[in-house]
Order: sequence, then structure tokens, then C-alpha cells
Amino acid sequence: MKILVTGGAGFIGSNLAEALLSQGHSVRVLDNFCAGDQRNLEELRGDLEVITGDITSPSDCARACAGIDAVSHQAALGSVPRSMLEPELYSFNNLHGFVTLCNQARLAGVTCIVYASSSSVYGDLTASPKTETMRGRPLSPYAASKQGNEDFAQAFHNAYGMTLVGFRYFNVFGPKQDPRGAYAAVIPLFISKLLKDEAPTIFGDGEQSRDFTFVGNVVQANLRALFGDLPRALHLVNVACGGEQHGEPALSGHRQGTELSTFRRPRPDRKGDIRDSLADVSRARELLGYSDWTTLQQGLAATVAWYRQHPERLT
Repeated sequence: MKILVTGGAGFIGSNLAEALLSQGHSVRVLDNFCAGDQRNLEELRGDLEVITGDITSPSDCARACAGIDAVSHQAALGSVPRSMLEPELYSFNNLHGFVTLCNQARLAGVTCIVYASSSSVYGDLTASPKTETMRGRPLSPYAASKQGNEDFAQAFHNAYGMTLVGFRYFNVFGPKQDPRGAYAAVIPLFISKLLKDEAPTIFGDGEQSRDFTFVGNVVQANLRALFGDLPRALHLVNVACGGEQHGEPALSGHRQGTELSTFRRPRPDRKGDIRDSLADVSRARELLGYSDWTTLQQGLAATVAWYRQHPERLT
């Protein structure tokens, strides 16, 4: 099959493209390289085509969707703190871009789109664990853009009969994730600091909990949705490990010699961040037949090992 991966030069997209190519599929990547890394594509081998373009452009999306069997949509602006500063940018890229891509895929005859939603759509809900029937009030423009993706996915299914699978990712981490910049995710930031023997920054009291998700789990979920012969319908699925972890203790075992807690530099809570998250992953097991998730500790070990082998990615 020929699969379009939007954001294929990014962290999740490049890991997915690598897996697809290793299974003998043809992959077309659409990326504007505002966040994607060319090095992620240079490492790939197989039938790979790269289009430099933007999901907000109908002509770029039309070119990318031509002759494609299915789409895995991973392109998005991803930072909650940045979205608090630039809400219009997030609406345009994440929401308008999603609608533009879906429409051009429809016009090209594509009937299946797998796309990245987010656990941020649970917003201010305090109930735990989070199940897919739940949805709270968004706490950030980023969360609102992802909630809007789900609403438009519903509309495209209702209006055109397309199959759309939205994955609510929970705090994804793993090899190829960029630890640099003001808006980097917590796990690569912590690993980068630990490997440099520097003090990580802890927002709030350090007791926030997250259901961290290794990128390999995300890749497997996408593969099973793309090739699993799902019913033609609208699907929403949590992708997580189904285990609540506190960010600080989770990484302490990967520091040599000194406990992480003695190095913490606390800062106030960030506006827009969810306090706690824990996923119910029963739908992923039932719909995708997937239960052999990589655990947090297994994923952390693999991620730390990858950064040790690629120290250039820390600078």
C-alpha cells in the first residue's frame, strides 16, 4: 500500500514512516519542516517520497493525496504553552490544516484517515481513568484545536462516509524527539539534562501525574488502524500505557549516583497544563487487538540508550 504520512519528518511521523517502510509499504511524506528534522528522513530506507509543503495549502494537500491508499495525519503544532501565546496560529495550522487535508483526501478518493488527536481534549475533567466517551472543557488553544479535529472528523464521516480514526495520544516520548527549545516535551528535556548532569526544571510541586506513552506504542496503534480492516465508522481511541506516573520519580532511576529530587529546580504551574492524566486503554485492546504495550520503564531505557548513541541530538 501507499501511505501518506503528514509531518513525516517529525518525531512521531518519522518513526511511523520507518516502520511502514520496513514492512515494504510505499510512503509519501508531506512536511513543511518548521518542526520536522531532515535527519529523520535521511536515516530511512525504502520507497520514500518527500513533498515539502503545508497542510494548510489545498494544492499541497491535493498533490500529496494523489494516488494514496490511506493517510496517517501527524502534522500539527504541538506545544500547549506556545498555543497560549499564539492561539490564531494554532487554529489556522491545527484546525484549518486538518480540514484542508481531509477534504483533499476525500476529493482524491481516500476513504481512511488515521489522525493524531490528544489527551488534552479531556481538559478540566477530574474523573479518572479517562475513557473515550468523555470530553471536558479545553484548557488551551492547542486542546481546542484538537477538539475541533474530532468534531470535523465526525462531520466528514457523517457527510461523506469516510473512516476516521482519532488517536488521543497521552504524552508521547521516545527516540528522535527534540529536547531543544522552549517548548520541548518533558521526557526528552529531562533526559537531556540528566545526561549532561544538569538540573531539570520541575513545574509546580512535581506531583503532577501523566500516562506517558512510548512512541513504539503509537506506531503500532497506527499500523493496526491502517491495516486492521476496521469497520467503516468514526473511531476515537486512547493510546497510552494505562498507568499513572509522576514525572519526577519516573526518571530518577536513570540518573547515576544522585537522586533526581536533589537536583530539582521548581517553577510555578504552567497555565493550560492538565494536572493529572490516566487513560483507559480497553478500547485499544478491543478495537485494535493490541495489549502488548511497551511499558514506561522499557521505553525510558530505550530512549536513554538512543540519546546516548546520538549525542548530537541533545545540542
